[in-house]
Amino acid sequence: MLSIRISRPQILMPGLCGLSSTRLYASAHMTDNMGSAASSSGLERLHFDNVVLRRLPLDTSQEPGSRTVRGACFSRVQTQPLLKPRFVAVSAPALSLLGLDAEEVLQDKLGAEYLSGSRLLPGSEPAAHCYCGHQFGHFAGQLGDGAACYLGEVRAPLNQSPELLRDNPAGRWEIQLKGAGLTPYSRQADGRKVLRSSVREFLCSEAMFWLGIPTTRAGSLVTSESRVLRDIYYSGQPRSERCSVVLRIAPTFIRFGSFEIFRPQDELTGRKGPSVNLSDLRAQLLDYVIDTFYPNIQQDHAEDRIKRNTAFFREVSERTARLVAQWQCVGFCHGVLNTDNMSVLGLTLDYGPFGFMNRFDPDFVCNASDTGGRYSYRAQPSVCRWNLVRLAEALGPELPPHLAEAVLNDFLPLYNAHYLGIMRRKLGLLRRESPEDEELVTLMLQTMHNTGADFTNTFRCLSQVPCPGVLAKGCDSGEPSDLGDHAVEMLLSHCASLEELRAAQRPTMDPRELAMIMTLAQSNPSLFQFLSDRKSVSQELQRLERFKELLEMSEEQLRERQREAWKCWLYKYRMRLALECKGESDLAELEAERVRVMNRTNPLIVLRNYIAQNAIEAAEIGDYSEIWKSSSGLMWSVT
Repeated sequence: MLSIRISRPQILMPGLCGLSSTRLYASAHMTDNMGSAASSSGLERLHFDNVVLRRLPLDTSQEPGSRTVRGACFSRVQTQPLLKPRFVAVSAPALSLLGLDAEEVLQDKLGAEYLSGSRLLPGSEPAAHCYCGHQFGHFAGQLGDGAACYLGEVRAPLNQSPELLRDNPAGRWEIQLKGAGLTPYSRQADGRKVLRSSVREFLCSEAMFWLGIPTTRAGSLVTSESRVLRDIYYSGQPRSERCSVVLRIAPTFIRFGSFEIFRPQDELTGRKGPSVNLSDLRAQLLDYVIDTFYPNIQQDHAEDRIKRNTAFFREVSERTARLVAQWQCVGFCHGVLNTDNMSVLGLTLDYGPFGFMNRFDPDFVCNASDTGGRYSYRAQPSVCRWNLVRLAEALGPELPPHLAEAVLNDFLPLYNAHYLGIMRRKLGLLRRESPEDEELVTLMLQTMHNTGADFTNTFRCLSQVPCPGVLAKGCDSGEPSDLGDHAVEMLLSHCASLEELRAAQRPTMDPRELAMIMTLAQSNPSLFQFLSDRKSVSQELQRLERFKELLEMSEEQLRERQREAWKCWLYKYRMRLALECKGESDLAELEAERVRVMNRTNPLIVLRNYIAQNAIEAAEIGDYSEIWKSSSGLMWSVT
């Protein structure tokens, strides 16, 4: 279920609002007025307890440049200073996890230096994590933190909310800087991140938190006068961009790929993990993860290692199923679901080319590099299961294959249960569970796809479709025909125009290649049948068919078709709402509860690409207020 956290706002200063103890500040007009810090700032008083570096082997080599790291889970690194670091924004709720006050951090004259890696926080021990990964389905060998730097683990304040510590039984928050410079895992890169990508990570980390979706957090965003070259469009014309750093917070950043450092040579790629055959180290890493983050599992199965490991794998699988169900229900597409981007705690990890859908499209792809659609919206549940298979393989003899298979067999049923449970709340179906509910959801999504309906807005406006017998807002009567017409027109207002649908369905395959395939249909039907079974060709042919149909259609014909489609679905939905109301004595109370739950489950605003882009473009000319506006709007998106 989505768990939404809401706080009431209060005015902080002219032109800039915040959220009391859960506010987010943008430093648009603050960076030149930081004031003097106390002799010991909150950042300098952080209580570090860097357990992971004591429990797991640490590579202490100072050898410069990238290298293979064998027999270690972390490598010592040195952060590299930035020129004139300054705050762009801080997240008060995220910083409060560490016991920090956001205003004090902003006013600390050394704050931006500490949170960019330009100055070392007392008690921190910079290190980079070693991991491997399967990228786009192929084992890539050693990857590791090429731009992220572990600073240490900060003990949670004594008064930390039990809710916040529920999924962090260790009571320590790992903090890391993303973009702080070179590590042994940087390969050919420079270890830096730029303002553009850092704004996206900062905004989406906190947006997902406010949506109630498990995620790593972003505590601060610092930029600088240091610059690097980036070829944004891969056009051979790189441009100079500001180096920027995000402070990331989580119980741990250990991921599926952390266990793949033990993988033997891959038959396809020929690559292997840097710590292959070091079974004792694998056991040590597994013990650390279970002891620290799953202590109940350790306690329940202390005498049986295999049962313990199976219970751990089952819990990771369940958390992953719940997470991807939550993604699907808000139209979120991660974009790079490689095994090195999958958290062992079931958190959304690493925000790269993510995207929230606008018009509903099950084949939505947010990563321009994903030409085959491996990480499309539709594929995310199956990809997450595929990644769990890779994790089971990486655990090797610690998890017998037949036990792993039994857990994996439950993944899709678990995902479906979580998904349908959230969808019922999105539709306001709270009292009863009907066997037809899954069909109702499927039909709605098909209707959204066929009509080009906006995913977020369509669900949001359904709270205005009342149970039978309740007068709808904006209707003159409670008559079914009046209610139906009102609801249909409301839904139609979020559907695509003919021009938009034509643009969306325009074939993407090279016309010559498509013409060759169509010629084969006439000259060699058997070969054509073979080719058309390929996913990409099949999808392209379907697009072509829909595109041709749209070319022959007028705007009026499209509107009538969209109207009829929504009438059909609304009839079924109203019938289901009638079942929901059956036997209820107080329809007004039921309706109020429905609206409240639906509006807390269906966001009013998500981090659409244009919102992030507006914030980026403003930030690049020194105006950080759009970051605050975006964040505050996203925080209020579910209410």
